[in-house]
Amino acid sequence: MRRFRKLALAAAGGLMAAVLAACGSGTTSAAGPSGTLTISNESGGLWQCSFNPFNSSANFLSVGNVYEPLVFVNALQNDQTTPWLATKWDWSNGNKTLTFTIRSGVKWNDGQAMGAADVAFTYNLLKKNAALDLNSVWSVLDSVAQQGTDQVVFNFKAPAVPYFFYIADQIAIVPQHVWSTIADPVHYTDAKPVATGAYEVNPCTPQNITFTANKNYWQPGLPKVAKVLYPAFTSNDPANNYLATGQAQWGSQFIPNIDAFYAKKSPDHHYWFPPIAQVSLFPNEKVAPLNDPVVRKALALAIDRNKASSVGEYGYEPAGNQMGIVTPTFQSWVDPAAQSAAASFNYNPTKASSMLEAAGYHKGSDGIYVSPAGKRLSFHVINQGGYSDWVATMQVVIQGAKAAGIEIIPDNLSANDYNDKLFNGNFDLAYYAETGGPAPYYELRQWLYSANTAPIGQQASTNFERYSDPQTDSLLDQYGATADPAAQKQIIAKLEQVMLTQVPVIPVTESVDWYQYDTSHFTGWPTPQNQYALPAAFQIPDMGQVLLHLSPK
Repeated sequence: MRRFRKLALAAAGGLMAAVLAACGSGTTSAAGPSGTLTISNESGGLWQCSFNPFNSSANFLSVGNVYEPLVFVNALQNDQTTPWLATKWDWSNGNKTLTFTIRSGVKWNDGQAMGAADVAFTYNLLKKNAALDLNSVWSVLDSVAQQGTDQVVFNFKAPAVPYFFYIADQIAIVPQHVWSTIADPVHYTDAKPVATGAYEVNPCTPQNITFTANKNYWQPGLPKVAKVLYPAFTSNDPANNYLATGQAQWGSQFIPNIDAFYAKKSPDHHYWFPPIAQVSLFPNEKVAPLNDPVVRKALALAIDRNKASSVGEYGYEPAGNQMGIVTPTFQSWVDPAAQSAAASFNYNPTKASSMLEAAGYHKGSDGIYVSPAGKRLSFHVINQGGYSDWVATMQVVIQGAKAAGIEIIPDNLSANDYNDKLFNGNFDLAYYAETGGPAPYYELRQWLYSANTAPIGQQASTNFERYSDPQTDSLLDQYGATADPAAQKQIIAKLEQVMLTQVPVIPVTESVDWYQYDTSHFTGWPTPQNQYALPAAFQIPDMGQVLLHLSPK
């Protein structure tokens, strides 16, 4: 099963509601795009047919393929940039001003011209509607305004070079002539997007999304694939079978015994799992006694990460670390002192018990510790019930916690129930993976930046554990204000210490980009030798880049 930041699903039980007649096929055509590509990506429910690029439950379906950002930033290639709706950009004013030149000749799929006014409107729309600002860019922005006919000027409150990724890559540009008429953009479904991308939604049903090539796309000769089918799978078995039997060509999910089940079925079946983030336990810091760092440290000590990796993830996702740094992807960011301290969080339930007792916790007759205030260390953990690997991994976590005198009760939920509880903070513990970015800073910011969270009962964009610390916020702001690599590494080293001393989030395994691909009908896939984009179908806006690179055979 795949991981994406948020799911856009309707409640569903059972398996995929309809079998699609069209699967992978491709024959080149001089007349234009050809072939049909099918994506297999178990999602836990049916589609809601929402494509709002500012809705964290829907943007993975529309950003990159339907809506487009200004620039593509390749997280696998040291932030290598590719112009998209912007043709060039320049920093000035001590890295506090960023000026984009907007591409001419681009049209929305309703035929109207896209221009600088649309770009300026998009960013100011987020300013007016904070719930749309998923990465809190207006915490650092001061103003965004059109300059002349083809430029947009971004003024920041302080030097902000690291924010380029959020500003240029992670925000889709929307048409002013459509969105200025929407009374409630936060809850706007956007079922039929007016956008600039290579694909249009045509049509969407709860069982399947059909993306068809935009015949008037602004990049000559692209896309080359005529149709993309995205069926809704409510469990991983049928999704995996679709891949194994060649009915789908692009997979983004966990497959047990992948060599036997998938790779050996055909010489055209391949997979690649680059580590990009962490799958973590999020302790709700508004729930006592999880607001006690001692309890969180004890939990971290009670998790056998190596076993979680081998049993739950078949070794495909390596064991995580309490520093919060994905290795080997970001090994150069690891502080030696932090790495040494992280070793003290190796699985040790006896040490966890001793730590609790030293803090005044005592063991009850049932073997579960009780806080000085009389509260048992018994917590429910919400999890994606359709993700068999996450469910299996959580069993390892539960066993380790029990050995340390902590009870964890799993709540394996449907996608909708899980998302509702996660975003609104209605949980004790949550198991989840953030998206990260082209450096450790981005995942650490998602975890720890207080501007990203929200009070219980209100949706947080990230920072679901509701962590808030002014000193940590200051470190993240300092990182955003410098372009000096040495200074950035010093700041990351301090954030690693935050993870080790305060334990706001507990990484369990690393999160890989689940990716299977079938070369029998299509060429141009990202590979370890050609890492032009994050390869999973749920990555934004990388999905759009992959589709632009693919060609039918």
